[in-house]
Amino acid sequence: MTRLFSTGVSTGAAALSLALLAACSPGEPDAPVQTTPTPPVQTPEPTPAPVSTAVAFMSDVHFQDVYGDFKSSQFSGIPTKDGKNATIRTMYAQLTSTRLFNENYFAFYAALDDAYAKGIRYVALPGDYTDDAQPMNVDGIAAVMKQYQAKGMRFFLAPGNHDPVEPYDDQEAGKNDFLTKEGKEQKVYATSNAACVAKDPSVVCTDQLMEQGYEKLMTKMGEFGFMPNKADILWETPFSKHSGGKYTYDEAVTQAALANRKFEICAEGSGGVYKAAGEAKLGKAYTKCVKMIDSTYLVEPVKGLWLLSIDANVFVPNANFDPAKPEWFKGFDGAGNAGWNKVITHKMHLMEYIKSVAARAKAEGKQLMAFSHYPTMDFYANQTEAMKAVFKSGAFQTARVPDATVANAVAATGLRLHVGGHMHFNGTNDHQDTSGNYLVNVQSPSLAVYGAAYKIITYKDAETIDVQTMPLNTVPRFAELFPLYVVENDYLKGSSVPADAGKRWDRAILDTRSYGEYTRYYFDELSRLRFMDEYWPCEMKEAAMNLNGKQMLILSQLQTKVTLSQLKDIPGIVPLSASCAAAGTVTGMPVAASALSTDWADATARADKLATAAGLRLDDFAALTAYEFYGDFHRTVYAGELALRDMGQQRVNQYKVLMSAFPATPAAVLRVGDKPSDQNPVGAPFQNQFKQVFAIFKGLGSAKPSDHFTVDLKGKKVSNASNNGLSFN
Repeated sequence: MTRLFSTGVSTGAAALSLALLAACSPGEPDAPVQTTPTPPVQTPEPTPAPVSTAVAFMSDVHFQDVYGDFKSSQFSGIPTKDGKNATIRTMYAQLTSTRLFNENYFAFYAALDDAYAKGIRYVALPGDYTDDAQPMNVDGIAAVMKQYQAKGMRFFLAPGNHDPVEPYDDQEAGKNDFLTKEGKEQKVYATSNAACVAKDPSVVCTDQLMEQGYEKLMTKMGEFGFMPNKADILWETPFSKHSGGKYTYDEAVTQAALANRKFEICAEGSGGVYKAAGEAKLGKAYTKCVKMIDSTYLVEPVKGLWLLSIDANVFVPNANFDPAKPEWFKGFDGAGNAGWNKVITHKMHLMEYIKSVAARAKAEGKQLMAFSHYPTMDFYANQTEAMKAVFKSGAFQTARVPDATVANAVAATGLRLHVGGHMHFNGTNDHQDTSGNYLVNVQSPSLAVYGAAYKIITYKDAETIDVQTMPLNTVPRFAELFPLYVVENDYLKGSSVPADAGKRWDRAILDTRSYGEYTRYYFDELSRLRFMDEYWPCEMKEAAMNLNGKQMLILSQLQTKVTLSQLKDIPGIVPLSASCAAAGTVTGMPVAASALSTDWADATARADKLATAAGLRLDDFAALTAYEFYGDFHRTVYAGELALRDMGQQRVNQYKVLMSAFPATPAAVLRVGDKPSDQNPVGAPFQNQFKQVFAIFKGLGSAKPSDHFTVDLKGKKVSNASNNGLSFN
């Protein structure tokens, strides 16, 4: 099993005088797990600290309380040997999801323990801090944060598209795949779900699985930034007005009331004072207008540090919107694909507010760190258009990539640093508009996927920002639930039900020795079980799942007139077929299929020269299996520079050879409708398509630094702060 990441990275955080509590933290192996909220704790006055204060950003925690209480007599989870009940999702559900549901519970504890030990006392969570804003999970993460809050930490939340999933309560929600003690799946829904109303005996019904909207979430989680704290120097919303220009806590409390934090949104754009201009530009009246909560706030928890939590969720009224039922959750589109594309059109008040905050921060010398759930610019290292051209329509969630107009609009506000999440990616990008405004977008990775990590951000001075990525390779207790998955695996293997047979997974994942290895294995299986079908066209999938690195390098050099339709006549040379191709019309005089042997030998000789010139051995490329290749590709999409560190120098060098091996102008692919023709020469589709794949791969692995780097706001550049990084350049 390949070793993932080292955690031996210096913090660069402000030096604080600390002493860890003598009692075990919940992240340690022998500590009890607290599963119910503790009474509210008054946040202590912040410890005096230098102006250069570090903040930990932990995005997309997707916390599910694995020992939570459904408060149901029908189902209480799986009894464990230590007297708890595990309320967890199946391993199969995890292996086919872009996030883990269970082990990230332990990763959150580990991240908090790591940050605390490094002296970090301010933690920002850029959205999706829960699984889906269910009461059980909201109460669970609140209990965890209160434990660390009692030790001196402060938490600042921003909303994500999973919290809330809808702006208003959804009492029909639920999940199909909680694990039972027999290894089977259990459906658990909220009480208004149709199955619960019909009293379906196979369904567990509990409102612990409803999905809460803004009002409940902000009320329950108010002490984590959504509401003012007496210890804060400043706290305000986009709607705040300070009497006489002076901040007071009592006035902030009044302004924090949810009734005072609403804006008008319409199906076509921003309402309120922006509606008339929008209607004039559109040439008709706006429709489906409604008031909605905006949870955005600005807080100064310690002198000189400003944290701007931006509510970039945009829930647009849709065709189901009913003015008579304005709080019906089905009346709004989800926020997941909207992001900043809709903020600039449907939340214009936010753009105006961000501009004012940026100007005030500059005038007053504040260290401004803004964060929201969504990226403000291309998060695919500017490879988005190439990915759209090569892969299946909608692959890699390219609909979530912000338009170019977004980066310009956000940069124009004067904001210079933004931390986003949502995509579960580790990455960095920057943008300068025509007026010279400079914006850096830091993508904070998820704790629930491969490349699990959090960011530590520190202002070194007014114009220089230090960003460090803290990988979570080591997570205490990460394997605590593995015995329960063994039961699931045994059940699936022994079941004769066709649906169960299709959900069998490789038990070797339970042999992993660290959270780093575990998430890598999980991502391999996610690639195999889901990504290859969803993202890769048929003929590309066949090649990616059957060719090793040696065969790829040889195919990149292959010059032959033998066609795909002839491969059946000479098996054993190249593991491809015409199964994804359509029957084409034979033209000219076909060559004998046997000619492929000679052509393959010639290509092998050319491939050997390429490998030798790079100081490598062609035969060593065979160790780069198909499984490793497409896993590496997907891991680089998600983890960027961290994925290359995982690969190691030799494999990076092998990929660099492959990236430069293809013909400068590959032959066009002959097509019959939307399929390649079986009259294409054997190497033609591969050379044409994989030249593009490897170009994208190179771009993803040669992006802006995303591990340890500095942002020079004055010089308008991002620079690597470590000599250990790898790149495909």
